[in-house]
Amino acid sequence: MGAAASTAAAVNRRVCAHRLFGEMPLGEGDTGAAPPAAGCEGIDVLPDGVLAHILGFLPAEEAVRTSVLARRWRHLWKSATSLHVVAADGHFLGSVDKLVEFMDRLLPLREGASLDTCNLHLGDFSSEVRWHYFQVSDAEEDVLCRIDAWFRQVATCRVRFLRLVVCCEKECGGCPLHGLFDLPLVSRHLKRLELRGVKLGSSLLDFSSCPVLEHLVFEWRDLSDAASTISFQSLKHLNMTSCMLKWDSRICIDAPNLASFRLDNFAQMTPMLESMPLLVDAFVNITRFCGDQCNQLWHEYCDCEFCVSSESIGDDNSSSVLLKGLSEAENLTLVSEPIMFIFRMDLRWCPTFSKLKNLLLNEYWCVPDDFHALACILEHSPLLEKLTLQLFSKGPAHKVQLKGSINPRLRCASISEHLKTVEVMCEVVDEWILKVLKFLRMFNLFHPSCFNISDLCHVRENKKISCINRSEMLPLTVWIFCCRLLLLSRGARKSDLSWMNCMVEVNCNTFDIV
Repeated sequence: MGAAASTAAAVNRRVCAHRLFGEMPLGEGDTGAAPPAAGCEGIDVLPDGVLAHILGFLPAEEAVRTSVLARRWRHLWKSATSLHVVAADGHFLGSVDKLVEFMDRLLPLREGASLDTCNLHLGDFSSEVRWHYFQVSDAEEDVLCRIDAWFRQVATCRVRFLRLVVCCEKECGGCPLHGLFDLPLVSRHLKRLELRGVKLGSSLLDFSSCPVLEHLVFEWRDLSDAASTISFQSLKHLNMTSCMLKWDSRICIDAPNLASFRLDNFAQMTPMLESMPLLVDAFVNITRFCGDQCNQLWHEYCDCEFCVSSESIGDDNSSSVLLKGLSEAENLTLVSEPIMFIFRMDLRWCPTFSKLKNLLLNEYWCVPDDFHALACILEHSPLLEKLTLQLFSKGPAHKVQLKGSINPRLRCASISEHLKTVEVMCEVVDEWILKVLKFLRMFNLFHPSCFNISDLCHVRENKKISCINRSEMLPLTVWIFCCRLLLLSRGARKSDLSWMNCMVEVNCNTFDIV
């Protein structure tokens, strides 16, 4: 019974694909495209090369259908410079049967014609197919066993930009499902590769046979089987988002020619970065999925191997995980959940950020009554020009934005003489934010030049603050605080500002403005 059903499915696929490709009036021995007819108008006046480029913007099945327009168009689709195959619910190729038969006929009929761009989006099929770890149907298996063949066949078409997306919805909340064959990818033309929803082994992560590969994007990928060291010698741009790394050891990333690097929302142990002397832009976001968590929040003592409070402490900068590799960046964003210890550990051997000009940090670096982390990285950034503190606000829009300048006469000697701007962005202004502002004021790093608070408020006759939006805390507190700093920086005497020496009360919390 199973064999009969499988045979019937195969017959149905052939019929379906035959209807699509059968629309082409293929004459025997007629393989060349006809020249433009005399007196033709509109799009027909364009040369074949331009038409092939235009066809590259269409979905693959629509490009094939143009073969019925006229004799000249019979084979133009085979030379389309781009190939877009989207097999998702709501599309023509939204079923497994159509996808398998279409792809098995499409690629051979192209006869290896060159491609500039190829986008293979395979997954998110209709309800007949479910992409889960332990529910792989025969139809799914039919697709999965062909993905690697399609992927490598496209790579032989001198493609420059290749994107492969295998169903990996965020709602699944797990690691990518499908593993490509662990064989090196070979292409002397590939410049940009984007992979999402696949699992790769150590051999496929060896891109030494792709000598011009410059841009690599990993998204929702499983790298747990990778080698201990991953080398990307030709890469200039590397993006690793939502990737599963090793749980028992650190992957070492060796990419000496990187100009931009993004490491965002990874799981398991933080990778170790080798030197990146050409780095310009870097972004690192350590979330709750990272395995390098401090146990001190749940226990009286911390037994983390490398934690700040651990007895196991290294003795040289070779123990640095992230900061040493990022120390050559010009623009740097460092974001972390409070329970993660990697950045605090690296600060023991904090390198000098000799080229850093723009630095963005989150609340991880601004713990009230303990601003050691913030002070340390500022003292090791001699060329820093702009500091941005994004505190409990993910943006891009922020309800409170404060912008301050530096008074060169009062500048702390250990802080960069090039630092001219400090910005503080947050959602609400509470006691935490006020302590950050006071810390910056102590180092003469914040003389407010402008501020923007989105919530309106007014002062009652008894000098108490009444916010129109009661869910927000202290929007006017920081306004008064900044006014005092601004007037004092312009030579005003404290006695002249006695009208500001009031108590500000919001939501039963009272704070002094000093």
